[in-house]
Amino acid sequence: MKRILLTIAFVLALVNANAQTDTTAAKSDGFNKWSIEFNAGVNKPQRPFTVGYYTDTPSPWNADFAVRYMFNPKFGAKASVGYYKFAGGNGSQDFKTQYYRVDLEGVANLGRIMNFESWTKTLGLLAHLGGGYSQMNTDGQPFTDRQGNFIVGLTGQVKLSKKLVLTGDLTSITNVRQSKTFDGQSDTYVVDSRGFSGGIISGTIGLTVYLGKNAEHADWTAEDSKLKDELEALKQRVGDLEVATADTDQDGVMDSVDKEPNSSPVGVAVDSHGVVVDKNGNGVADELEKYLDKKYGDSGKSGLATTTTTNNNELIKNLINEGYVTTYFDYNKSTPTNVSTEGIDFILTYLRNNPTASVDIIGHADELGKSAYNDNLSSKRANAVKSILLKAKIDASRLNIVSGGEDTSVVKESAGARKLVRRVTFKVK
Repeated sequence: MKRILLTIAFVLALVNANAQTDTTAAKSDGFNKWSIEFNAGVNKPQRPFTVGYYTDTPSPWNADFAVRYMFNPKFGAKASVGYYKFAGGNGSQDFKTQYYRVDLEGVANLGRIMNFESWTKTLGLLAHLGGGYSQMNTDGQPFTDRQGNFIVGLTGQVKLSKKLVLTGDLTSITNVRQSKTFDGQSDTYVVDSRGFSGGIISGTIGLTVYLGKNAEHADWTAEDSKLKDELEALKQRVGDLEVATADTDQDGVMDSVDKEPNSSPVGVAVDSHGVVVDKNGNGVADELEKYLDKKYGDSGKSGLATTTTTNNNELIKNLINEGYVTTYFDYNKSTPTNVSTEGIDFILTYLRNNPTASVDIIGHADELGKSAYNDNLSSKRANAVKSILLKAKIDASRLNIVSGGEDTSVVKESAGARKLVRRVTFKVK
């Protein structure tokens, strides 16, 4: 008995020492590996017995305790101890025998090997096989029979929670070199042989408690599921990278660092922050200004920087009417984005410098949603811009609202392209 107690103490100390070092490894694998098992039930020693001695079928009672470690979701090992009580059954000669065992066993998770996860998330099956040391003694008999044993069994599992499992176990034990019969009255060589003569079958019900900080234990972790999770995580990382490196306005600056993600028109020079280069501060990209000045302006003039000449007024008017002065909106919103209010400022400056001019304020929407709703949304966007100009003291008679409705000029499936058509443009009269 002292040997069994020392063995139990050793097993518990081993668990305590290894549980800490295993925490990091289990965490990296994504599942817990340690568990403890408690079981109790009935048994039936089959042989050898002295004539006239036997137990009931089944015979109460026995109890088992085990500590298990899973190397991966399919295979593991456990250390187990057990106590079995044998007593004379109905009609038998009276006797009381105590049987103790300590075993080391390999464990196979048949539930994962046989892909139970394809049809159930709550039922599992373990197989265990191993060997160890056992001993027994009988009340009133001056002996302790020490022997080896082989043990094999199946454990059914019902998952109650992520930390607790109900188990039902059927185990067979074969004793090696058993000297005494289970009733303790005879030597085994008298009634049988001393080799592999001793046999016990036990059935128990118990609980398994999972240890560890991860959400799931190896018993319920399917390796293909783990690979799927890793693949999904990789897809998410790739998706995040695509978003981070997207360049919606195609100005060569990623959206994640672009301070003006709706730079317009596409292709004009921007600085390292994605802001259109406009050194003279007149609200027109310098690159576009040079082009328009060359095409429409007087080569002897200074271009758009001077707004007093007829040629330059025509340049600005053409610029506005061709859609280069724009105000953008977020999805399903009628308030201009912070980075696109420069378009309104540009129109305001033009109207103040040209008091006889009037302007159509044309609202647009993308193709998402119903057409009637988008028509209404485009009107709201145009009216929002009109309200800003009215507050800036521009007479209402100079401002005309036009509902442009859905803009179908871009690919509907492209989120980046749809950003460019959620806008208000202007037409000077």
